[in-house]
Amino acid sequence: MSELVIKNLHVHVEGTEILKGVDLTVRKGEIHAIMGPNGTGKSTLAYALMGHPNYEVTEGEATFKGGRILELAPDERSHLGLYLAFQYPVAIPGVTVANFLRTAINAHRKAADPEDKGIPIPEFRKMLKERMNLLKMDHSFAGRYLNEGFSGGEKKRAEVLQMAVLKPEIAILDETDSGLDIDALRIVSEGVNALRGGDFGAMVITHYQRILNYIQPDFVHVMLHGRVVESGGPELALLLEEQGYDWLREKYGEAA
Repeated sequence: MSELVIKNLHVHVEGTEILKGVDLTVRKGEIHAIMGPNGTGKSTLAYALMGHPNYEVTEGEATFKGGRILELAPDERSHLGLYLAFQYPVAIPGVTVANFLRTAINAHRKAADPEDKGIPIPEFRKMLKERMNLLKMDHSFAGRYLNEGFSGGEKKRAEVLQMAVLKPEIAILDETDSGLDIDALRIVSEGVNALRGGDFGAMVITHYQRILNYIQPDFVHVMLHGRVVESGGPELALLLEEQGYDWLREKYGEAA
């Protein structure tokens, strides 16, 4: 089974230890919500797992499909079936959404087979239209420059479209709900739910319960002081919505 296993992960950023021993397992087909107040290491976990050079792993390990990934380059982790949806996606002027996606697909195909000549254009167009129909997206979206002039909701929908095209086995959604109004949040969540199934698992990183009203998690984990301190089902997110994080700070201390 494809599973992401994180054991005793410690990560430093600019000399400061942010993650202090994270243990977590995410299997394909499962939706895990990662919650916690600001500064607890949620985004650090996402970037460290995908190989951002500013995030130094000092201890612990992470494996995917049984293989160690922390020594791999970010693109190699992507080729294995991992994906990171950014909190703040950047614009790429002059590169259309369609061209970006075709280039990404071809990079994955080339990694699997160095002799691969790339996806034929007619096949790509057919596939892209099918994915956009699944996500209820206007086909004109594919001709726009990636994230240039996009609203917050459009940027996040572009991320979901990338997931639909690349078909990762485990996706990490770093505060996908950040900056979205209710309508945009619902649309993006519907896109994620359209991908949900046995071949797609996700870590949904968020501060708030509201996105979990649309994307129902199988498991909820709470991070505090660089560790996962509580795990449970959807009811844990509801408890946090009602009581906040103060009870956890009292339980585990300010510097646990």
